Amino acid sequence: MGIMRKPVAVTVPAPAIAQGTSGALAHARRPLPSFPQRRESTRAEAAGELPCKRGWRQSGGKGSTALGIACLWLVALGANAASEAADRTITVTTWGGPYEHSQAKAYFEPFTKETGIRIRTERYDGGLAELRRQVSRGEITWDLLDMTMADNRAACNQGLLEPIDHSMLLPALDGTPAEEDFVDGALTECGVSQIVYAMVVAYNRDAFPGERPTRMKDLFDLRRFPGKRALQKLPEANLEWALRSYGVPREDLYQLLSTERGLRLAFERLDAIRDHVVWWTTVDQPVELLVTGEAVIASHYNGRLFDAAVVHGHPVEIVWDAQIYELGSWGIPRGTPRLEEVMEFIRFATGTRPLADQAKYIAYGPARRSSMQLVSTHAETGVDMGPHLPTSPANFGTAILKDTEWYGSLYDRIKARFDAWLDDSAYRN
Repeated sequence: MGIMRKPVAVTVPAPAIAQGTSGALAHARRPLPSFPQRRESTRAEAAGELPCKRGWRQSGGKGSTALGIACLWLVALGANAASEAADRTITVTTWGGPYEHSQAKAYFEPFTKETGIRIRTERYDGGLAELRRQVSRGEITWDLLDMTMADNRAACNQGLLEPIDHSMLLPALDGTPAEEDFVDGALTECGVSQIVYAMVVAYNRDAFPGERPTRMKDLFDLRRFPGKRALQKLPEANLEWALRSYGVPREDLYQLLSTERGLRLAFERLDAIRDHVVWWTTVDQPVELLVTGEAVIASHYNGRLFDAAVVHGHPVEIVWDAQIYELGSWGIPRGTPRLEEVMEFIRFATGTRPLADQAKYIAYGPARRSSMQLVSTHAETGVDMGPHLPTSPANFGTAILKDTEWYGSLYDRIKARFDAWLDDSAYRN
């Protein structure tokens, strides 16, 4: 978060690249195979009469065999070049729904239009199991992953991702180097971040016509706010919120979770609501559970809740207290045969304008400072996007920065402990 072998190549200096959806991207940065120079086809060639084919038919002498071999070599070479050109497709994992729609509009479609490189998407709901399987077997079918920062760090630590040279990233429109323009923590050994998003709690307004939840501790208050809770079937956010509901300061959460006492306190708090929890595992579930009334409170990504409430008009309200904010990050599976095309995509997609354009379609903040200045209104509804971003001052007062280094180093152990708690018999024993 390896490169296809080609014939001996020469490298042409890259021209200047314009950011956004205009201007030619630097195809000249790619090694150019030492194929014969292209020339205008003759009338005979246009009719399918290649010179070597005509010569082979006309020749009956000793040179016919050599000419035939040369023709076969040229045909094979041409087929290989055509196959390689046709295979300029990269497979990108993404999270589907309104988020994938925002990516398609902001940089998938513009990138293909600019470069001819096609984007094929596959659904991904996080985790490292499938990535680990592909890399261990050398069967890489994913070329690029849209990952949480915690997953990206864990995968990098385990040698599952390619390192990324950040010097290839585009500067800001005013020339500010990328390393200075990206927000703190956005660039890691195996990752380049594109968005700032948050895991938040939301509720169905129809379920609470009187008093409504306003604080994180209300998630655990079944007396005042009865009903099912829909929570992600992972330790992330659940453990932090459990401790925060006790009043543990934000800055002390991960230090306390590093101790047996902290974990015990967190699981005791979750124990109090476990019989009232519907566990979700895919990002399509929380909104559906809220809208259908199967749950009255749910955890979810803020951008998808925005889509449900603002774009689709569902009675969904976000509680901005104790949001867990994190950076989304691109990660490249170690061993992808399309590394060159992937790097070209990352360079384009993380430019100032594409990241600002994404915020026109979903309420996630861009990971570049220069992009934040360009965020305006929602492309379809005209709603001002600023107040809906997790980085809005009104939403950010009690925000908790997810400690991705903590999760990256301890994730397997914390996940095993969480899974054991879910399995009541294993937890009790």
